[in-house]
Amino acid sequence: MITRDRALLQNGLSGRLLQGCLHEHLRQTERLNRLRDAYLLLTAPGRPARAEGLPDHRLHHAFVRSIVTIASSYLAGSAVTYQGDGPGAEEVRRAYRQANVAGVDIELARQASLYGKGVEVIYIDRQAAPRSAVLDPRCAFVVYADDASSDPLFGIHFHPITDENGSPRGYEADVYTDSERITYRAAGYATLLRGAPVSRCPHYFGHLPLIEYWNNEEETGDAEAVLSLIDAYDALEESRVNDQEQLVDALLIVYGARLETDERGRTPAQQLRQDKLLYLPDRDAGAQYLVKQSGAGAEELRRALEKDIHKFSMIPDLSDDQFAGNVSGVAMKYKLLGLEQLTRLKERWFREALQERLRCYAHFLAVKGGRALDETGIRITFARALPESALETAQMVKTLEGMVPDSILLSQLPFLDGDKPEKK
Repeated sequence: MITRDRALLQNGLSGRLLQGCLHEHLRQTERLNRLRDAYLLLTAPGRPARAEGLPDHRLHHAFVRSIVTIASSYLAGSAVTYQGDGPGAEEVRRAYRQANVAGVDIELARQASLYGKGVEVIYIDRQAAPRSAVLDPRCAFVVYADDASSDPLFGIHFHPITDENGSPRGYEADVYTDSERITYRAAGYATLLRGAPVSRCPHYFGHLPLIEYWNNEEETGDAEAVLSLIDAYDALEESRVNDQEQLVDALLIVYGARLETDERGRTPAQQLRQDKLLYLPDRDAGAQYLVKQSGAGAEELRRALEKDIHKFSMIPDLSDDQFAGNVSGVAMKYKLLGLEQLTRLKERWFREALQERLRCYAHFLAVKGGRALDETGIRITFARALPESALETAQMVKTLEGMVPDSILLSQLPFLDGDKPEKK
């Protein structure tokens, strides 16, 4: 988190203040780029190359992609709901549907899981309607007050300006405050925010429209703590694959005999390759390949690394036999306990950012003439994307029949959509 004393803003946003914040953010890009490369399996091998002529496979296992996909889908795979019937509530929900915020939410959850935070910008489209877009966290950030409130002070989004060939011909930055957007342009990042702005325009959201969605208090990704374990797993599997391929070209040791060229002029190596046989003079002679014995220890180490990756990332191994389809719902919840606790922490930070978005949308709709919305009357609800046992749920509903209203019981059945029957 980048913080500054709010007293520095008393005379407006100075170029020195903005440029200092930009430089502080750029120092974090190496870490963010490493996480992105691990997700896209682009990580450059850090191990030395093998001798010339030996197999040198470089393996990258998609643990990071798996961790990020499961963690983000479990949090936001089912659309977040906004319940409340106060003035302006339906207008906000309608604006959310038009802006497809459900799709924005899942991408923000994915970025937060990968980078430690996701960044959203709210803007006005050509039809004067509010819209949300996801920004690359490597190119956008928010600066907060360094006091107990930690209020967002301003946000910055920067990016290159490209020509028709896709090459950078300059750089542009948008600085957002709670009332306007200020645009800067320059030839490079070093002086991007020190010059005079090229434009200023109000945005009518009443709050900062650049919002960060934190993954946790430390702004770390879900796979960040296990990157070293993933590297060790890759190295182990690389060694096993390379050794297996090298076994084909293993050295043959012959003792008690001397191999000669045969009557057809073939060398001993050609005889062995073509005939697949060796003729030895007596039983005191022999031959064997010189190979490295890996033993069962390598497999045990591979399983231990895989188990540690799942344990410390708190993402269960869904391919494990323990996740069979015949386990009870309670047993499944115990197996997912770590993921559930992790998601509860993520949900707390995600909810706080969603409330900021809600304030921006509500303020803009009120400026357009809509009814003012009391944000405290809107309940933000997350639903877990879990497989459900319809049989267990139906048995529970049958057991509670007569003790609980029918409308509540039927609402528990996952295969019933639409309106539920009214209470008798």
